[in-house]
Amino acid sequence: MVRIIHTEKIPIKLWLNDIEEGALQQARDIANLPDAAHHVAIMPDAHQGFGMPIGGVLATRGVVIPNAVGVDIGCGVCAVKTSLKEFSRKDLLTIANRIKNTIPLGFKRHNKPVSKHLLPGIDSEMPVIEREYENAACQLGTLGGGNHFIELQKDTEGYLWIMIHSGSRNLGKQVADHYYKEARNLNNKDHGNPGIPRQLSRLSVDSDQGQLYLKEMQYCADFAFASRKQMITVASEITDDHFKHVEFSGIINIAHNYASKETHFGEELIIHRKGATSAKKNETCIIPGSQGTSSYICRGKGNPESFKSCSHGAGRTMGRKEAQRSLDLKKEKSILDDRGIIHSLLTTKDLDEASGAYKDIGMVMKLQSDLVEIVTELQPLAVIKG
Repeated sequence: MVRIIHTEKIPIKLWLNDIEEGALQQARDIANLPDAAHHVAIMPDAHQGFGMPIGGVLATRGVVIPNAVGVDIGCGVCAVKTSLKEFSRKDLLTIANRIKNTIPLGFKRHNKPVSKHLLPGIDSEMPVIEREYENAACQLGTLGGGNHFIELQKDTEGYLWIMIHSGSRNLGKQVADHYYKEARNLNNKDHGNPGIPRQLSRLSVDSDQGQLYLKEMQYCADFAFASRKQMITVASEITDDHFKHVEFSGIINIAHNYASKETHFGEELIIHRKGATSAKKNETCIIPGSQGTSSYICRGKGNPESFKSCSHGAGRTMGRKEAQRSLDLKKEKSILDDRGIIHSLLTTKDLDEASGAYKDIGMVMKLQSDLVEIVTELQPLAVIKG
């Protein structure tokens, strides 16, 4: 059931029972923006971010806010279903190791640029993209670190799936940082607004800088998809080479860090999804869990109250450093080992991505039953992280 806060300029609608104070204050901040429209929607995986809660959906009139999209522009998830139902742990271990040895993980990148035909084309002025293009060409098809992953999973019918969560690497960060600085400088020149935190500095969508940001943001989203697609291709080729004659479904792709022009409540608005997934009526959605927990392929219900959105995952309950300090490595490893999951939890520094650092994905799914319908549940078999 949606909880509504009516104390701010526009309502805040929350799909969760409790929310950390920092994230709640950020929800209040965006609800009080002069350009905020209709209401703010907070998904059940929400937690504090930079400027705006991760797991938040913000509608604005005539402005775009770089930090309401975030630094990993276009970050999202791809998944493919295979025709395989017969496979052993040894098979999975072999495939996982081959993937780890083929796809650069963490801070690693390709030694030389990938073929230019794999990158989205540049058809207009995009200063940051042009500056970072060669670096980006060495990062397309690489995983990155943090909560990004490659997983081998099994659905409720026993079929093997490949799922990849990744973003736009350094390209998205460079675009985000550049236009946040531009927005901050412009807001300062206009003497700003004392009620608006600097982290929520905005750009008019009719301004030159606003138009450039939207174009470069979209390029980053296209780049992130191209990167996930390349990794899916590599992982699929490795799987097919091992098993022979494997059939693969079409790629399901979703992004959860972007802004787009959409019509809601009879009005064209700029919808910012920061750690939130589009869930239009009958739209296929992917909601991944944390390491060692279920992920879900869902069908959107098109609920207008969430701006036709849903969560992008489980959501953190503690910061990375806190998880490394407070979680028990032996206990977290045993949870995964007891379930027979091939995992990436090896040392205390890996505890920032242990399931104990995240919310219960089952509860998250229950809290958004009015936003999505579960099509299939995917159980993790092998987890590869950066």
